[in-house]
Amino acid sequence: MKLLVVLVAVALLLWLLRSGQERRQARPPAKGAPRPPRTAQPEDMVRCDACGLHLPRSDALATPHGIFCCAEHQRAGRAPRP
Repeated sequence: MKLLVVLVAVALLLWLLRSGQERRQARPPAKGAPRPPRTAQPEDMVRCDACGLHLPRSDALATPHGIFCCAEHQRAGRAPRP
C-alpha cells in the first residue's frame, strides 16, 4: 500500500513539473497584437417622404424636395404622408 501512495505522489509531482514548464514556455501576447474591430457608431435615422420608411441617413437620397428611400420614390416625388 505504501508503494502505491509513493507512486501516486511521484506521478503527481511529475505532472506538476511538466505543466509548470509548459506555462513558462508559452509566449506572452505580442505587443503589436491586432485590436478587435471597432463597432459602428450610431447614425441618425430619417423618414422617407414617400412611404414613411425609416432608414439610416447615409442610405437615404436627400434632395431639395425631400428625403427618399429609393430612386423610384425620388422620381415619383410624392407629397409627404400625414
